[in-house]
Amino acid sequence: MSERTPKQNFLDMAKGICPDYIPMYSYGPNPFRTDVAPNGMIGPGFLNEKRTPQGGYDIWGVHYVVNRESGYSALPEPNHFILDDITKWRDVIKAPDISGIDWEKMARQDLENLKKMGIDREQTALGFSMHIGYFQELMGFMGFTEGLCAIFEEPEEVKALMEYMSDFYCQVAANCIDYYQPDFIQIVDDTAAWGSPFISPDQYRELFKPCHAKEAQFGLDRGLPIAMHDCGKCECFIDDWMDFGVNYWDPVQVCNNLDAVRAKYPDLVLCGAWDAVGPLASVNVSEEEFKQSIMDTMDHYGKDGKYVFAAWIFGDMETDEVVRNKNRWMTEVCMDYGKKFYRR
Repeated sequence: MSERTPKQNFLDMAKGICPDYIPMYSYGPNPFRTDVAPNGMIGPGFLNEKRTPQGGYDIWGVHYVVNRESGYSALPEPNHFILDDITKWRDVIKAPDISGIDWEKMARQDLENLKKMGIDREQTALGFSMHIGYFQELMGFMGFTEGLCAIFEEPEEVKALMEYMSDFYCQVAANCIDYYQPDFIQIVDDTAAWGSPFISPDQYRELFKPCHAKEAQFGLDRGLPIAMHDCGKCECFIDDWMDFGVNYWDPVQVCNNLDAVRAKYPDLVLCGAWDAVGPLASVNVSEEEFKQSIMDTMDHYGKDGKYVFAAWIFGDMETDEVVRNKNRWMTEVCMDYGKKFYRR
């Protein structure tokens, strides 16, 4: 029997089918891998037409900045927030006019751009994704101090804003998702820090879960799996994710009680479960120790066939030898140990 494509390998996991090997993805281009990435993202290009590798603006007017030292990860420009009073959001937050968009033409162009980047739809599963998350958008509008105060002090206004944004995004999805023919739905929202969630489960259920559920419904209606990206200690939200059909969770950081998560949600595909913390974060960590930590993680979480290694060391890949070495070591383990995992 021939080995499945990376796309099939990845998508079969949502059906409870053991993969041929442990897949890997790395949150962006990986110059060290020797195979094809199992998954990637696709979405309406107009949503990011004002964004560039140097930052730029999102559709709501938030200015994003990047630097080489962070691996070009974009963040809202500090101290230049566009909304300082949640009760005034209607005066500030304006959805763009989409009445003149040729949705089919845009989808063709977006898919052609992926092809030019070397992404083969037959080999790589594409997740439909539109934005960085409702909670994160709110923090981008207001900053964490004012944003969290708004959630606590004016939840009705926050909910109204989230519903306004959700209505817009769902209108976009309804117009174009079938032109993209995605393989899964990707939902993104970082609602937690390393030590604890930013919000309570009740606040999540009231303000943000309905928005996530409406986007997930586009996948459920089409028989597509659902992937949830949420960093930090966010395990308290998994019950709610399961309500709208989540199959994959990333990046599954080790600050969560992952053994308890695996026991409670045996069908959930864990993507991650490894972080370069403690001795692994040291510039002096040995190649042997670093690689062994990844193999140990695969041994622990990979045995049930519902595990993807998803990680990356963010930093200056151009000049920082430590960052380059760690990412190369990580990839080498995945290309060797991970590829042979289920043959042993």
